[in-house]
Amino acid sequence: MMAGKLTAQGAGILLVTANVGSLFEDPENLQKTWLREFCQTVQTHRPLFVALHCQEVGGKNYEASMTHVDSFIKELLSSDAMKDFSRARVYLDKNYKSQEQFTALGCCYFIHESLKNIQQFDFKAKKFRKVFGKEVCSDALLSAATLEKEKFPQDYFPESKWSRKGFIRTRWALADCAFDLVNIHLFHDASNLVAWEKSPSVYSGTRQKALGFVLDRITDQRFERLPYFIFGDFNFRLDSKQVIESLCSTASVQTVRSADTNEVDKLIFRESDNDRKVVLQLEKKLFNYINQDVFRENNGTLLLEFDRELSVFKERLHELDISFPPSYPYSEDSSQGKQYMNTRCPAWCDRILMSASAKDLLVKPENEEKSITYDNIGPNVCMGDHKPVYLYFRLSTGAGKPHANKHKCCVVQ
Repeated sequence: MMAGKLTAQGAGILLVTANVGSLFEDPENLQKTWLREFCQTVQTHRPLFVALHCQEVGGKNYEASMTHVDSFIKELLSSDAMKDFSRARVYLDKNYKSQEQFTALGCCYFIHESLKNIQQFDFKAKKFRKVFGKEVCSDALLSAATLEKEKFPQDYFPESKWSRKGFIRTRWALADCAFDLVNIHLFHDASNLVAWEKSPSVYSGTRQKALGFVLDRITDQRFERLPYFIFGDFNFRLDSKQVIESLCSTASVQTVRSADTNEVDKLIFRESDNDRKVVLQLEKKLFNYINQDVFRENNGTLLLEFDRELSVFKERLHELDISFPPSYPYSEDSSQGKQYMNTRCPAWCDRILMSASAKDLLVKPENEEKSITYDNIGPNVCMGDHKPVYLYFRLSTGAGKPHANKHKCCVVQ
């Protein structure tokens, strides 16, 4: 497909979300593989606009690893797959010295040379501006005019302890079609034992509140409301109590308590017969299930019925059907591509969601052509503990230039 033809029919758009924390723990082994697989995805789909939303930029030991971040971005910008992308905007939140502002989010946007009519929104001047050249911005993100960055209020954080969670929004106009792109990182499950206590878990309630906060912010009165794509590490988990009841339906539970505090340290689920074989061992950071294949067979789709955290938002957020296995927690051993770590119950943490009006921007596939793909990247190789997830589609655009409040195909629902 020629680029020119693509432009006429609607530009190819590639949205990718990737929690890249692992890449900076073992840059020698993981980074090369990761970049190769990412570039392969770009070359397969040949989009004209690429948005890559990263979380945990710099990894867990971010003070030591931030230097690796710069080389990662440099490699990405200079890679063969990206050479025809003549414009780029990269925003990296690397300011780890400021606990109340640091999110470790990274947003990378690449614009193909054949895409002429693209503009980016200036939130301070409240107008769109043409995009020229390549810029990497990592200092003073809070004062940058082309994005909005927020960390959740401190009382949203479990036990009010700061962690690297929040969101970044940018706004774009391709021809007469304008939309928001939001990078997000929500709270994780601190303890498997606590997650198991009730359905839905206390953690899913915290995520729900934070996601509601983001949706309210990006649709408030300060700016024109536009269609939005929100993609990142939502940390959505399967309903732990129910998934364990299903996986261990015939097992009996043994509770092991700490000698000092009498708190539950461990749960052991055993078959009632069959030599009382151990089916599952559960600790704060251990989820050791006897048969990992259940998460891989049919891409784990039998477990999607326990993926319920989005149901509260079904009016406001839409998603294409998931047909890839849970995106987390994969082994970080660079020789293992399909193995899950036995730290957490595998779940679809990494997602690409959209408003109803954004879903209308996807050109619907005609006759069997595969013009929309929602999948993971690097299914057979180690990409770190999260597999990146991507959505490729063609943008349904008319002609004409964007004018404030006159985006034809952007009626908000």
